Amino acid sequence: MVSAAQIEQISFFKLAKQNMRKISMFLVLGLIIIVFAFLTGGVNLTPRNITNIFIQNSYILILTVGMVLVIIIGNIDLSVGSVIAFLGALSAMIYNTGIGVVPTLILSLLLGAAIGTFQAFWIAYMHIPAFIVTLAGMLLFRGLTYIITNVTPISLIDDRYKQIASGSLNIEGFTIAGLDGLSIIVALVLVVALVYFTIRSRNQHIAHGFTVLPFRFTLYRIVALSALILFIFYKFSAYRGIPTVSVVLIVVTAIFVFLTNNTVIGRYIYAVGGNAKSAKLSGINSEQVVFITHVIMGLLCGLSGMVFTAYMNSALPQAGVNFELDAIASCFIGGAAASGGIGTTIGAITGGLVMGVINNGMSLMNIGADWQYVVKAVILLLAVFYDIMSRRKSGLG
Repeated sequence: MVSAAQIEQISFFKLAKQNMRKISMFLVLGLIIIVFAFLTGGVNLTPRNITNIFIQNSYILILTVGMVLVIIIGNIDLSVGSVIAFLGALSAMIYNTGIGVVPTLILSLLLGAAIGTFQAFWIAYMHIPAFIVTLAGMLLFRGLTYIITNVTPISLIDDRYKQIASGSLNIEGFTIAGLDGLSIIVALVLVVALVYFTIRSRNQHIAHGFTVLPFRFTLYRIVALSALILFIFYKFSAYRGIPTVSVVLIVVTAIFVFLTNNTVIGRYIYAVGGNAKSAKLSGINSEQVVFITHVIMGLLCGLSGMVFTAYMNSALPQAGVNFELDAIASCFIGGAAASGGIGTTIGAITGGLVMGVINNGMSLMNIGADWQYVVKAVILLLAVFYDIMSRRKSGLG
């Protein structure tokens, strides 16, 4: 007979293994940065390059936030690249009417949600596999993009739109030790928030009787993440200040971290992904959860489409090619499981940054696009292999 102490010890070791899986990708990201620092002579660590990594990968990271939710419920979305091209073109046309950036953003989000609703209806209520529906969507919206653009780039009427991707937030004349003052203040606020919410989450787990790791593990996590935040914002402060698009990314990430960890719909998403039939028997409306998740994906496509159009300073008919593959790869590298039920927003963002840092490092080393595809393929395969093996060892799969 297994004693209560033995059960608690087993739970402790399972928790330790699960936490190791969560932090392993942060360690990999740090290792990759260090390796490329040696290979590029430190060029990858310059303030300008760090800023460019976030700007160049922002639209993929935004997509990844939505894609990880889709993967958690056990689905996939192959249409996001084409939807981005379509919505990017529409947003450029809307903006060129002269209505301004904010109304254009609102309309783009609404159009994205409408497209998500269209596809979600077929997936959730008509029970057509997401693979088929989104494959059809990939072809449909690529064709519509070519039709509305006449296969011709759409230029923007002024430079205000592109500030979404290439602009920076700073207060002129406000510096601290020669660095951008706003970047330093925001970094400190984020660190304080990280400490508060991490300790609050741990205390809530204790209050509800969950097994938790010793406080030193929480402290290690706080120190590591705080160091990462301070490093990134130090680089921002030494260049042009906080990139506007990084603020967008932080807001989106914070919203979906809260949604998945602290809301009913967040818990339902994991429940449906873990076992849709059991979730339905428990009283969860599985169809509604799937519907909402795909609507969210469409909404984030609207935002990502605007960011990419701003980054390119025009709407391109061929925009979004392979974006869905980059987003899916980022999710799996960040710890999402192909079987569903497992994945986090932070993990997916980290996976996207791993891909972005590798792409950036290889470009700095003048490695051709052909070999870049090979390297990314190997990394994706190894990441999924690691996930499967670690889940087997921890008894999760």
